[in-house]
Amino acid sequence: MIDTAWKQILYSLEKSLNPGLFTVWIKPLQGRVEGNRLTLTAPNEFVANWVRDRLLQVIRESAAEVLGAEPRITINIGARQPSPKATPAVGKTKAVAERAPQHMGLPLGQSLKPVTVSNWRFSFDDFVVGPSNELACAASKSIGSTAFNSDHLFLSSGPGLGKTHLLQSVGNELCRTANRKNLRVACLSSEEFATRWVLAFKSGQVNQFKAQFREALDVLLLEDVHFFQGKEKMQEELLCTLTALRERGSKVVLTSSFMPKEFNKVDDRLVSRFCSGFLAHINRPDMETRRRIILDKARRMQVAVPGEVSELLAERITTDIRQLESCLNNLILKARLLNRDVTMNLAWEVLENYAVRNASPDIGHIIDFICKYYALSEDELRSKSRKRDVVLARNTAFYLARKHTELSLKCIGEHLGRKHSTVLKGITKVEREISLQTPLGRQIENTTQRLTP
Repeated sequence: MIDTAWKQILYSLEKSLNPGLFTVWIKPLQGRVEGNRLTLTAPNEFVANWVRDRLLQVIRESAAEVLGAEPRITINIGARQPSPKATPAVGKTKAVAERAPQHMGLPLGQSLKPVTVSNWRFSFDDFVVGPSNELACAASKSIGSTAFNSDHLFLSSGPGLGKTHLLQSVGNELCRTANRKNLRVACLSSEEFATRWVLAFKSGQVNQFKAQFREALDVLLLEDVHFFQGKEKMQEELLCTLTALRERGSKVVLTSSFMPKEFNKVDDRLVSRFCSGFLAHINRPDMETRRRIILDKARRMQVAVPGEVSELLAERITTDIRQLESCLNNLILKARLLNRDVTMNLAWEVLENYAVRNASPDIGHIIDFICKYYALSEDELRSKSRKRDVVLARNTAFYLARKHTELSLKCIGEHLGRKHSTVLKGITKVEREISLQTPLGRQIENTTQRLTP
């Protein structure tokens, strides 16, 4: 029977972590609370080490909330489970949730749970089209059509501009219009793909892994493929997977924060494969598109938002659609809690919690902000120092420059005395921490929200 205190800790972790992260790494753990000690049992050494290295502080914080004090945490490794005779193929399910936490995150050898189409988080119906995303949206809608000459689509954009929304919408639409009941779809992040490959390798189930991804799929939806930079063996596996899917005529949609030409330490054959499909970049939305996004979101929430309020939010939050929608959600929630109408005064109050600006900051302003925030001189920021705080500050500067300016990776690097490859690696690290909502990721997110012109 599950320990009651551990059950409460699990509930807290499920609320605070990315769904895929929770399913892949937390769910396999068994927990037992005795006094001020939390004992965790992992199914294997690989999971134990991953949790110990990357999630221990998050678990400690959630446990402290439940127990009232930080516990001492021990991570043990459980008895190895016997390998099943056969592994069910991905093709037995419909995959439909963001990053597919319901099935793609499960260890190999476990049954893949069927998921209904209604579990897709996004659809084309709730995607607002404007000049910045028109091409990407049109390509995404067309990939299921015989008129579209490619079965592969590569979407790139900065954070929070809609590539995940389009990826999910493709899966949603293909499942809805399929001429048979069980379209075989896998939707997951590149890190989850790599994790499954490592687990398969360690458990001697590589052939089952290959069968799942190369022979069983009708559609592969894979996010953040820049994750594979510098990972030679995993690049080879991905290349073979994409090649096999192309030969079978399967649909593939890939997303990344970068275009393939910007990748570093990626096999030329894999870059060529990325470029062999249709490439579409999503730019930052203009003022009118941002305003329409607000009005569309408000309509779906059945709330009347005055035109002047929608214009204020659209004018002040310019670079991140997620942040724009979050601001609107908080505005509506605050109005409901206070039993008030949505007004300009209330909007100004909510905007105080967000990074608002009249115009995007330039690289000089970003460098100045980072230096002041981390108490560094510009010389220290540009130096060769590998101190943790300096590296964190430098990577955050890379991330902000990429998000708020139109500068190339090479140009960003020149401003901070670094190569294109170092900039790309730094941005990838920051995006990963923010995406996983690690303590460091939340710290970086809070830092970036303080940037004002």
